[in-house]
Amino acid sequence: MKCRHCNSLIENEFADLGTSPPSNSYLREDQLHKPEVFYPLRVKVCDSCWLVQIEDFTNREEFFSSDYAYFSSFSTTWLAHAKDYVEKMVNRFNLTETSFVLEVASNDGYLLQYVKERSIPCMGVEPTKSTAEVAISKGIPTRQEFFGVKLAESLVSENKKADLTAANNVLAHVPDINDFITGFSILLKDTGVSTFEFPHLFQLVNHSQFDTIYHEHYSYLSLIAVQKIFLANGLEVFDVEEISTHGGSLRVYAQKKEKGQQKISDRVTRLIEKEKNAGVDTLSFYEGFQSKINTVKNQMLEFLIKASSEKKIVVGYGAAAKGNTFLNYAGIRSDLISFVVDKNPHKQNKFLPGSRIPIYDEQKIKTIKPKYVVIFPWNLKSEVSEQLAYIREWGGKFVVAIPNLEVF
Repeated sequence: MKCRHCNSLIENEFADLGTSPPSNSYLREDQLHKPEVFYPLRVKVCDSCWLVQIEDFTNREEFFSSDYAYFSSFSTTWLAHAKDYVEKMVNRFNLTETSFVLEVASNDGYLLQYVKERSIPCMGVEPTKSTAEVAISKGIPTRQEFFGVKLAESLVSENKKADLTAANNVLAHVPDINDFITGFSILLKDTGVSTFEFPHLFQLVNHSQFDTIYHEHYSYLSLIAVQKIFLANGLEVFDVEEISTHGGSLRVYAQKKEKGQQKISDRVTRLIEKEKNAGVDTLSFYEGFQSKINTVKNQMLEFLIKASSEKKIVVGYGAAAKGNTFLNYAGIRSDLISFVVDKNPHKQNKFLPGSRIPIYDEQKIKTIKPKYVVIFPWNLKSEVSEQLAYIREWGGKFVVAIPNLEVF
């Protein structure tokens, strides 16, 4: 395997999670009589540029299909995060009605709706038909394409150079990371700013967040790797923030290399040093991760088997991609977790890929009254446990598996 960024030969394995189907490929009932395609789920680390990356076995269209079922607006926590982001960017970079904001991977318009509220011209780029149509219904212009150099050049030819671009939780999703980043360097005005948010590899390793590994995530990112990739493709990192979303993420600010006007923040140097002190640019940082995730998996299996032997009903909350990674790696099926509930109607009355556990709406929990509810999107633990606080009425408890088994 060759590195997606620097083309070096990669031989160092980071994690092997066996095989699983694409994590967002939910099944209809009529598909239960048909086979699913399982792909190896292995991750390696490049010791030249330190980009951690998955082995690639299929085209991205397999993962981001027209009926893509992830809709950002179903999380109140994420909506609040998006609204806060818009307010901060407007104030920091003096965005006005004469500015132009473009979001890549704009999903269902969860973020740009707040830009639109301020009468700031904006546009979304979203390849999945299901989510793009929802954004368009909100009055948000949306280009239904994958982003890269070709689309950036097309937008520039239409006089759509950007003052601000946002790319939240998409940098990890692109197979050609060089083409993707170069697209932003083309699209930005000389005074423009690009922001990128992505789960921080540092947190993934330290907190055993192996369930954030799935086929749609081609890359797992440190600031050390991102800084190198950006510089090689026309962007310069000028600021960075550590934020709490998705179990610990980075918000990276970038500008056009040699043309941008933003001063380089000391926070960039400090975070690079933090990563280096932890050994992110050495193979020792990545060794032992497989053992850590096996411990997490075994703890959860032991808990579920014990609950089953005691005839206690266990269900799940959140038909999340991370949950599908966990379920398929651990071999958990409906004999151990009876069903999963989700707020998203696009997932309800379908079945999880691989495990084929049924998905219902929340009313199912109130009807069945399970003893345990496993929160698969553990990054939303507070939101979900507050939403489902009523399970305490019958002695119900919540469970999260990562970073360690917790029953509360």
